Amino acid sequence: MTKLSVNINKIATLRNSRGGNVPNVVQVAKDIQKFGAHGVTIHPRPDERHIRYQDARDLKKVVYTEFNIEGNPVQKFIDLVLEVNPIQVTLVPDADNALTSNAGWNTIKNKELLTEVIQEFKRNNIRTSLFVDPDLTMVEAAKITGTDRIELYTEHFAHQYGLGNHSGIQPYVEAAVLANQLGLGINAGHDLSLDNIGFFKQNIPGLLEVSIGHALICESLYLGIENVVNMYLHKLK
Repeated sequence: MTKLSVNINKIATLRNSRGGNVPNVVQVAKDIQKFGAHGVTIHPRPDERHIRYQDARDLKKVVYTEFNIEGNPVQKFIDLVLEVNPIQVTLVPDADNALTSNAGWNTIKNKELLTEVIQEFKRNNIRTSLFVDPDLTMVEAAKITGTDRIELYTEHFAHQYGLGNHSGIQPYVEAAVLANQLGLGINAGHDLSLDNIGFFKQNIPGLLEVSIGHALICESLYLGIENVVNMYLHKLK
C-alpha cells in the first residue's frame, strides 16, 4: 500500500487568518492519525505564513506516525529539522516569495549544496527526499547527492489529467522506472486529489508515499476529514 501523509499547512492558514488557536493544528494532527493517515507533513516557510516553526516543535510531541518536514534548506530550516528530528525531511527549492511549491530541484546545478545538506541530515538518522520534476537527468543527478528518496512534483500531471489527457502520466512513469533502477524511493505530491490519485497510484511503479494537503482539506469541507482520509486510504491500496 502507498502511504498517505497529510499536509496540514492549510489548517494553519485558517488558524492564522483569525488569530488564536482555532483550528488547533496539534489536535488536527492527532485526529488524522487516529483516522488512519500514515503520516503528517508540514512545510514551514521563512515568513511563517501558515505553519510556524514552533508548530514543528509542538507537533513532534504528538506525531507517532511518520513526521515529514518540507522546506528550502536555508540555515534556519536546517537548524529546525535537526532540533525536531523528524523521520523524513523533504528538500524543496522554494523562493521566499513563492505562493506554493512550483518547481523541482535542478539537482545538477545544486549538487554540492544538496549533497552537503543531505549528509548532515543522514548523520542524524533523518531520511531525505528531494522534490524533483519528472526529468530523467534530474532523477539521475538526485541519486548522486545521496538522497534516500525523490518526491515527484505532480502539478503537471494533475493539470493534464483534469483536461482529460491521461498521457500526462507518462513522464512520471519513466521517472519512477529509473528511480527504481537507481534504488531511490519514490514519493509524490502537489495537486493530487481524490479525483486523480487512483489513476496516479495505479500507474507509478514503486510509489511509497504521497503527501496531500490542499485538495484533501478542500474536499473535507464537503465530505468531512475522517471520511476523506479513509477515501484516500482506499484508493491507495
